[in-house]
Amino acid sequence: MSLDNTPEQSQLGRTSAYVDRYDPDLLFPIPRATQREAMGIANAPLPFFGADLWTAFELSWLNPRGKPQLAIAHFIVPCETPNIIESKSFKLYLNSFNSTVLADSEAVRERLRADLGEALWRGSGQASGIGVRLLGQDVFGLEKVDELDGLDLDRLDIECTHYQPAPELLSSDATQSPVTETLCSRLLKSNCLVTGQPDWGSVQIRYSGPPIDQAGLLAYIVSFRNHNEFHEPCAERMFLDIWRRCQPTKLAVYARYTRRGGLDINPFRTSWPQALPPNIRMARQ
Repeated sequence: MSLDNTPEQSQLGRTSAYVDRYDPDLLFPIPRATQREAMGIANAPLPFFGADLWTAFELSWLNPRGKPQLAIAHFIVPCETPNIIESKSFKLYLNSFNSTVLADSEAVRERLRADLGEALWRGSGQASGIGVRLLGQDVFGLEKVDELDGLDLDRLDIECTHYQPAPELLSSDATQSPVTETLCSRLLKSNCLVTGQPDWGSVQIRYSGPPIDQAGLLAYIVSFRNHNEFHEPCAERMFLDIWRRCQPTKLAVYARYTRRGGLDINPFRTSWPQALPPNIRMARQ
């Protein structure tokens, strides 16, 4: 069974009532297939592994005595889910917990896990899950802030003339000995597919293979600046363009976007199975 939801049908860009009583129907799943097909990914198996790492900083509910409780929530959404959750609907759903009485944080976690899992896998005929972890306010002080490691591409003094994705800027030198290196940039910016509002991010590229031209890679990252697309397909587009144009033997792309509406989205795509990166926020997040 297919899902016919489109971004234009979502709450993005519309005036919305903020419901403070639990309502899982607020979640609005959007199929990944449409944008993947536009990138040449028609069907499974996918050409990558990975997940989307979400963080929710605005989660609250009432305990049985009516006292507000707080938590930070970390979500792991496998890239194999047929759907993503439109972020404004995710925010509205989380706000619906605000005046809802729940026994404890475990009850909240189980409800989040069940509702999000159903929406993300809806239409697939599968009943797979997602990862949900809640951090109570007693451990907020242990949360780290760090930056992506790797050689900083932003040090390069380059001329930028492309502001829509330009994979032709990418190249590697197959005449040179293969390398293994990690490169990063804070100059990633794209726009919301529906509202056109800016999405600011940083990106880390790990690869093995012929050396990638760093100036071209940075210009390519900058070329997303006026591109309208959700976070997840932006990271997948970047992975596929580098994979196809530079032909590494291994590749991992990790994008971390600044939060909007109390939510940040951090897609990770890799050519080989490996542990997910730690979901540690950056200074701008």
